[in-house]
Order: sequence, then C-alpha cells, then structure tokens
Amino acid sequence: MPAALPPRRATPRRYAMCRPDHFAVRYAINPWMHPGDPVDRDLAVAQWEALRQTYLDLGHVVEVVPGLPEQPDMVFAANGGVVLGGRALGARFAHVERAAEGPAFAAWLRARGVPVHEPEHVGEGEGDFLVVGDRLLAGTGFRTAPAAHEEAARVLDAEVVPLRLVDPRYYHLDTALAVLADDDVAYVRGAFDPDALATLERLYPHALVVGEQDAGVLGLNAVSDGLHVVLPAAATRMAADLAARGYVPVPVDLSELLKGGGSVKCCTLELRG
Repeated sequence: MPAALPPRRATPRRYAMCRPDHFAVRYAINPWMHPGDPVDRDLAVAQWEALRQTYLDLGHVVEVVPGLPEQPDMVFAANGGVVLGGRALGARFAHVERAAEGPAFAAWLRARGVPVHEPEHVGEGEGDFLVVGDRLLAGTGFRTAPAAHEEAARVLDAEVVPLRLVDPRYYHLDTALAVLADDDVAYVRGAFDPDALATLERLYPHALVVGEQDAGVLGLNAVSDGLHVVLPAAATRMAADLAARGYVPVPVDLSELLKGGGSVKCCTLELRG
C-alpha cells in the first residue's frame, strides 16, 4: 500500500436498475441458487428500493428498466450489457433461462438513444466486463466466452485484459473483483488462475486483497463512485479496510437477492457517456 493515500473523489454516476417485482429462484445456474428455499419477494423489493435510494442520496441518477414477468433474474441489471463512451455491447447469456434479458435491455438502451451492438459471442455484460479507467477487465471461465473479449475490444474501442475465473462461487468477474477507482481495485485471490493473479498483481500492485470471509458474502460485488463504496453489509472487514484506504464504505443489506447469486453490483448497470 502506498505511503501516502491518494485523494478519493466522488463523481456523479448514472445507473440502470430493474425492480425485482418478479424475482424468484426457480432454477439453479450458479452455486448460490437453491430452488427449494423460500424467497420473500416483498423483502427483496424493499432491499432493492433501499439500494436505489442510497444511490439517489449520494447524488447519482437511477433509471429503472421494466422487468419481464418470465425473467426472475432481470433484477441483476449489470448483466444486461456494457455501456462505454455512449455506445453499448449487448448481452448474450450462457443459459437459456436468461436469454430473453439481452434483447430486453438492448431495446431499453436503444429507446434512450444508445447504439447497441448485437453480440456474436456469449458475454454477460458488466458481470464479466469491468471498466477500470481506460481498460476493461474481462472475466471468463464460467460464463463469458474468450471470443467475446475480442468483440468487446473492437466494439467499445478499449484495451481488454482477460482474467480467468476458477472458483464456481465467483462465476462472474463482478463477484470476485470490485472497481474502486480508475486505478484501484479489490479482489479475492482464490477466484483466479495463476496467470490472472500475476496480471492483477502487475497492473494493481497496491490493490486491496479481500479474504474469503468477506468475498464469501459477495462483498466484492460492490459499486464505487471513487469515494463512496456501496457494498453488502455483511462484508465488515472489507468495509474497515476500505475506510483505512480513504474510501467511505456504505453498507446495504441485499440478503434476499443473494439467494439468486447477486448483490449490489449485480443490480447496477452503469450508463457511461
């Protein structure tokens, strides 16, 4: 960690979210999902509303994407695409259960004047593509195909850095790594293969390395505006470590949505440009 902490500054953000009016766990496409366990949809909606209000209180703009009744995972809006420089790479899902979400998010973005590239390869939006400054960190191993990395580089005109995930609990990159600032990230080592770890250590030598206890409650599924880091309330050690690095942790409880394998970042698609 550097001897002198750089100043942390918040910048206003614009987010898209999808209210979990149809949230349910009807199938299992990640290790967090157990269809036999009960889901309290009213609680899920209340927790989601608290997250939305948190963003508004921090000065950010939130736009709400209408959900589809037959798409219970559409609440996880981050998977709906990647928006960068006023254009978007749409989503193509690995599992048929979520296939209809890609066209729905693309139509919503186009209605707002955002050009959307229809993806040729499986790529699950900001689940596996995280913008860090001028580069895209790109996850693969469980969902997004390596060929989608090349597609993203071409469509979004960005440097793409591949990172292979190896632990099925961290099936998307945004469950294993959090973007804190344009030059700062946090991650859990056990989620990545040796080559990916070497890449992260080279690019971000002062990154916050999070332990399994906080990563195991999806603490890294967090959203930062450069100063405030909105993260799951259960990730208490990570919150303390963030504060020590000059960030302001903002804990929220999304325990009901965790039953679907998602938390703060999964619910949040950033609309850049």
